[in-house]
Amino acid sequence: MTTIEDEAAVQLAQRLRLERESRGWSLADLAQRSGVAKASISKVERGEMSPTAALLVRLAGAFDLTLAGLLLRAETGGERVTRAADQPVWRDPETGYTRTQVFMRPDHPVEVVQVVMPAGQRATLPAASYARIRQVLWVLAGTLTVTEGTERHELHPGDTLGFGPPADVTLANDLAAPCTYVIALARS
Repeated sequence: MTTIEDEAAVQLAQRLRLERESRGWSLADLAQRSGVAKASISKVERGEMSPTAALLVRLAGAFDLTLAGLLLRAETGGERVTRAADQPVWRDPETGYTRTQVFMRPDHPVEVVQVVMPAGQRATLPAASYARIRQVLWVLAGTLTVTEGTERHELHPGDTLGFGPPADVTLANDLAAPCTYVIALARS
């Protein structure tokens, strides 16, 4: 059995268990609400498995949180200024994409995230991750193909996309260079 030893992963595992237990939910309750297998949730909470972005989005949605909100709760802080060196970075073990929490405070309605999607990678996130939030994506470098339900958008540096009604979304970088983009979101 392998365990996750990275401090951020340990904090995330502890936060997931705390969020679940503070609601009085069993593993089965969270599995039903999130659509994530009970065994997977258990492994993540015990630090035996590193969660993917899609899995974390489903769990965060079950807790009525954004992914950023869940990750922030796993970190310590609450300062109004977040120094670049202190911005939490999370790496998706499946795709290798990195997600830097540029700005997020529990008492502020706006979150800002910077994502670097490696060349040739893609991430699909369920519609539930877009419920109760409004989101804008801004490409800084590279090209990103966003498939939102049945709509497909190819975005280049400087392009923005305001997401529509909740739908499954695939973010794909089909080119040979990384794509960097910013997501700004607010709860609706």
